[in-house]
Amino acid sequence: MPKTTRVVTKPGRPKGERTRENILRAAVDLASLEGLEGLTIGRLADELKMSKSGLFAHFGSKQDLQLAIVGMAREIFKERVIRPALAKSPGMPRVRELCDRWLSHVEEKVFAGGCFFTAASFEFDSRPGPVRTAIVEAMQQWLATLTRAIEESQKAGHIQTSLIAERFALEIYSMAMGAHWAFQLLDQKTALVNARETILARLRSEARIAL
Repeated sequence: MPKTTRVVTKPGRPKGERTRENILRAAVDLASLEGLEGLTIGRLADELKMSKSGLFAHFGSKQDLQLAIVGMAREIFKERVIRPALAKSPGMPRVRELCDRWLSHVEEKVFAGGCFFTAASFEFDSRPGPVRTAIVEAMQQWLATLTRAIEESQKAGHIQTSLIAERFALEIYSMAMGAHWAFQLLDQKTALVNARETILARLRSEARIAL
């Protein structure tokens, strides 16, 4: 069984909520390895040594399970990447922290199969429906967070104001996604290190401060 991704939980919550969250932590890791479509309630029940009826009490259908998994993955990503980065000062420190934590969460196997949303994006890019919509919303929020950080950096005088922040965010995203592909599929161990250096060089080319 893959390792269970850990997130910060609040004490004193009802047992049913804690059980559901523990199930979803395991499900996120399994889905990151086998795909959302490949993960059924029966498969998850076998992995967790639970009854199907026990899981049906938490998730009434495969789609309900998939949507809950996307929601949990989104929360884990916020906890491990976005929230710590937003604690950094607005400007270039925040931009760099967002990029670094994004690559680090792949290196550290926060999700057993690498970046959950990169894999899910490829899996559902041509499959319309609620699950695809949930993945799109998560990706749009991530790009919006990166874009805002770049805009804040421009306001702070750290990045050239002539740069189109939304386009630059997509450029950074594309570099990181390509590195994830090389790291996971081609087993290029230096892919993420190379991506860090490439992103830093790109930031330096647009910076108005020393990096």
